[in-house]
Amino acid sequence: MKLTWLGHAAFRIEFGNSVIIIDPFLSGNAKFKGTVAAASQGATHVLITHGHDDHIGDAVEIAKATGAQLVSCYEVCMYLASEGVENINPGNTGGTIACGDFSVTLTQALHSSGIVRDGRSIYLGNPNGLVITPNDGPSVYHMGDTDVFSDMALIHELYQPKIGLVPIGDRFTMGARTAAFAVKRYFGFETVVPCHYGTFDAIAPDANAFIAALGTGQKVVVPEIGTPVEFW
Repeated sequence: MKLTWLGHAAFRIEFGNSVIIIDPFLSGNAKFKGTVAAASQGATHVLITHGHDDHIGDAVEIAKATGAQLVSCYEVCMYLASEGVENINPGNTGGTIACGDFSVTLTQALHSSGIVRDGRSIYLGNPNGLVITPNDGPSVYHMGDTDVFSDMALIHELYQPKIGLVPIGDRFTMGARTAAFAVKRYFGFETVVPCHYGTFDAIAPDANAFIAALGTGQKVVVPEIGTPVEFW
């Protein structure tokens, strides 16, 4: 499995015949370097945790250019279909969706989901986390944008994710202390990858406080944006 952080909450994950793009906020992110086309080359699936602009990002462009299947909650899928995405695979919280050589389960997340267009607010369903379970390889839990919640213990018990993609930026998600608490209290990750920081001045500039709050006993990988990391 190859994982590339694309900045903010966006990731590219490659294994088997699948190239997964998660929350592709690229062209609007000043910290992202490169092109949308290069970052999404060969994409087979685009996964969206929730309907905020900094997570939907370039999903429509990527889906149209690559033919990738878009997987998200029902409302996000229907909205993006209205924007021209033809290949959608909707679900909802608690559901598991088969996607060829992996499945994705939509979990709870404590956040909001919606956008504003032409002065009008558009509701885009409940926010989700994503448990990606390859047919052969380690499972990945992208928490989405969320606060800590006690049912994270059930996510660990049910799916036992090995790699945790954890938002740490504060203000709009958990901050360093709370995110570290969630990881230590509820999960047994083999590797933790922080995200949702360093993008805007309003959120944490780096992962240092999170790493310090985790302390010893946790393997943390802090990738450079655009640099692949190999797992398993």
